Amino acid sequence: MKAGAGLLSAVALFLLVGAVLSQNPPRKKPTKRPPPSRKPSVARPPRPPRPPRPTLPEPVEPTDLPPVILGTADMYADCPKVCTCSRTYPNTLFCENHNLRVVPVIPGRTHYLYLQNNFISELTAEPFANASEVRWINLANNRIHRIDKQVFEHLPSLLYLYAQRNQLKEVPAGMPASLEQLRLAKNRISSIPSGAFSKMGNLTMLDLYHNQLSDSDLGKNTFKDLHGLMQLNLAHNILKKMPLGVPKGVIQLFLDKNRIDGIPKDYFNDFSHLAFLRLNYNQLSDKGVPKTVFNISSLLDLQLAHNQLSSVPMFNSHLEHLHLNHNTIESINGTLLCPYSLEVEPEDLSLMPRLRYLRLDGNHLSPPIPMDVIMCFRHLHSIVI
Repeated sequence: MKAGAGLLSAVALFLLVGAVLSQNPPRKKPTKRPPPSRKPSVARPPRPPRPPRPTLPEPVEPTDLPPVILGTADMYADCPKVCTCSRTYPNTLFCENHNLRVVPVIPGRTHYLYLQNNFISELTAEPFANASEVRWINLANNRIHRIDKQVFEHLPSLLYLYAQRNQLKEVPAGMPASLEQLRLAKNRISSIPSGAFSKMGNLTMLDLYHNQLSDSDLGKNTFKDLHGLMQLNLAHNILKKMPLGVPKGVIQLFLDKNRIDGIPKDYFNDFSHLAFLRLNYNQLSDKGVPKTVFNISSLLDLQLAHNQLSSVPMFNSHLEHLHLNHNTIESINGTLLCPYSLEVEPEDLSLMPRLRYLRLDGNHLSPPIPMDVIMCFRHLHSIVI
């Protein structure tokens, strides 16, 4: 009996403990969490290259040219809307960089006319009907391929005409006798009409640099009326010979970057004022250069760089600058070049050579400069070898 009661008590105790445990389950021992870590970087695939931007097509005249730029309103009723007039400069008409296709009507009060950097293709007479007072015109960097002869009939006072960087194929005809400077560089000129410079005795500067002039385009009478010419620039053409009929009073003669291979021995006879002569980048050799051709008393600056000379040509004692770089010179003899004997000092110091600058780099020479060169040319300040 006692044993049965004890069994019942044990069962009851077991049930009681189970009920308690079901209400308060035992806590698990907390596990130590790992420290937070940064999210690992994921390698992204490379971005595909951007497609190239589409290139805009070149403007096609006349529809795709930029619009004309209108000038600002001002006090002058005769000022063209496509230009600018200034109260500070009442005789000046500013029409440059305005995307113009044609020349506007020029007011009669205009003395100075700026038309450069536009898209003008030709000059006609109508806009210049009242422009008799114009003295200076800048037409540079347009697309001019034709200038009517009648234009200049309205410009009797014109002194300076700048028309470089255009598309002219010949020198304009009918230019006024008053003209003093004519700049036609970087065109396509391959022809100079007969009489183009007729009665232009006032012209002092003629620039025909970087055109397509050949020997046949320059006759002996081409420049015959240019008695006042002081500077003639025929550089960067296709000349093979020295040009004929160059006025004897010219001071500056530029013939760089042609194909000249020889100079007649009497070519510079009677050139009384020639001071600057440039023949760089030609095909001159000793055979084509007579021994005394550069013995010109007025010459101050002689440039013969980038030719085929193998010896130093003789020159006058008045010469101050001599450029002989990039030839084939192997030696230089001061005794032969010196205009006086090195054994006897000249009594007249004015006879002492005036050479101050001598450039010989790009030849087959090496330092030092021979002593006889130093002893003769005592005014030398700079020698490049």
